[in-house]
Amino acid sequence: MPRYALLRHTGAPDDPSGCHFDLLLEDGASCRTWRLADIPILNAAEQDAIPLPAHRLIWLEPRSAAVSGGRGWAERIRAGRYQGSLPSVANEPLEITLMNGDLSGQLKIVQGRCRLSKP
Repeated sequence: MPRYALLRHTGAPDDPSGCHFDLLLEDGASCRTWRLADIPILNAAEQDAIPLPAHRLIWLEPRSAAVSGGRGWAERIRAGRYQGSLPSVANEPLEITLMNGDLSGQLKIVQGRCRLSKP
């Protein structure tokens, strides 16, 4: 099963709030990534999911490190495995099941909105 991770990213120069979360989904040799304002919580309201460039697989491992290019600090705070397949086109609707880890439930990202619900 492919892996997922949630990073707490602080000090990013393009983030006026000073802290956001990067959701990473393993996709072959890299991770598809979205910026979230909050940690996904089961059955909470939808939140914006802003697509980001692919992240390196190393971020799926337990780590806390400076982000290259002086873009702040990131720390892996949640991780596990997911079931399901990612769409071939990055902006198509995504629906997977987070399991075997810190978050669990059905994760949907549709039209830039993210929600975690019961499977």
